Amino acid sequence: MIICNYKTLRLSFNLFHNTNDKEKPEYWEMCLLKLKDGRHTAGAWSPSDDGKNDEYIRGQADTISVDEVEKWHKMSYDISECLEEDVNWINLGSQSEEAYNFQAENFKSFADGDSPPNERFCLLILTNGELASGRWDKDTETFDTWNRPTVDKSEVWAWTALSHDFFSELEEERENEIEREKELNKNPSVDEKLFKYGTDINTYYEKALLKLREKYPWATLTQMMKKTPWQIVPHHGKYVFGTVDKGYRDENIVSEWTEGTDADEFIAFLCEYAEEPVANSDPAEKFKYGTDIEVYLNKAYENVKKDYKWLDKNMLRKYCLYGIEKIDGELEFVRAFKDDTEYHVCDYGSADKFLESLEQAFQEAAIKENPVIETYDVPFGHVEIHGWNLEIYRFSKLKTGDYMVTVQAGDRVTGGTRHFFITPDCFKTKSYEEFLDRYLKIVPGESFGLSKKELLSNEDLKKFLGFA
Repeated sequence: MIICNYKTLRLSFNLFHNTNDKEKPEYWEMCLLKLKDGRHTAGAWSPSDDGKNDEYIRGQADTISVDEVEKWHKMSYDISECLEEDVNWINLGSQSEEAYNFQAENFKSFADGDSPPNERFCLLILTNGELASGRWDKDTETFDTWNRPTVDKSEVWAWTALSHDFFSELEEERENEIEREKELNKNPSVDEKLFKYGTDINTYYEKALLKLREKYPWATLTQMMKKTPWQIVPHHGKYVFGTVDKGYRDENIVSEWTEGTDADEFIAFLCEYAEEPVANSDPAEKFKYGTDIEVYLNKAYENVKKDYKWLDKNMLRKYCLYGIEKIDGELEFVRAFKDDTEYHVCDYGSADKFLESLEQAFQEAAIKENPVIETYDVPFGHVEIHGWNLEIYRFSKLKTGDYMVTVQAGDRVTGGTRHFFITPDCFKTKSYEEFLDRYLKIVPGESFGLSKKELLSNEDLKKFLGFA
């Protein structure tokens, strides 16, 4: 049981070694480090094969070059027995005169509500009495460390901050900047030329809307707001027109409008900025087949049914839930996916574009309902497709007797897969060669790696497709 008082505890680290000594730490051994600039940190020893790039690992993507280190000390201690006593001084390693010594003190505990500054590298005493170190991440409330992905704060009995470094200084400056910004923005100034119509952004949108309606009579504020809306916000001690995004810690990131100096210039800019979503919202074009969703569903169904003969409407109900709903006062095409509790807007500027998306969704639904019963993988050597390497070129026979092809390509870090249904019309030919002419309009060789010449000579594929 730990009865030691961490508030008065000092750890005295002795037996430091110079980096130019013959003795080196064991591979991955955790060490306390004195840097050449006098700061202290810790890291796991990681020698390089050539001895020229030796370093200490402090955490994920966090290293210290051996060239920065003056002295090191092994940290493989279990001080649990000492913590069971009421002590305030623990020697780690025997002392000797004139030898370098480092004392860690000012320990704090999460139990008291104390946390390290964010990104600060700390010396840790774990609840099991072992020593560790790591960089504090206040978002996850863990320490990024060398020997495992993280140390949770629940595993830490006490901690003390080690020296500032680049990461902690950067974070401290960021937090100071946030505080400075808050102070500046308590009483922001107003440029009367820029804000001659006041500081309500709706006034500027309404003036821009009147101008847009001269060209687009159907224009509405909702249509204009489909692009990231502009706001009037305090920024660097003054009001500005800006867009606001959230940073990774939920702080506001303001992008200031700088393309003009007066209110009317901003209104003109706002007209230009919002023109595209307004132009694509013409109700006459968007809903030219009416506002009954069944009309669109039936049109798409009949078009897809021509090639996907097995398709029925019961299949679509599993995957394709569509509607026309009023969103913020505007009629919109909407879609719900499986397990969704609400619809998502399908932002298409014309009825025909919405029909195209419906047809694609119906085709995908049809394929999901037609199991693969047999496959043939086309053999190939090294085939490069626009910087990617061809990995799979597979023909599949479906339960209904139809066929599809799957093409997969990638490189070392990414890749992609495409599925293509081979329409029945491709098979209405007298020869395998005529079939390929039609097929390659669906899966062109220049785009997907294999040409007519390579496919024409493949007798196994010819047989698989029923042309033997």
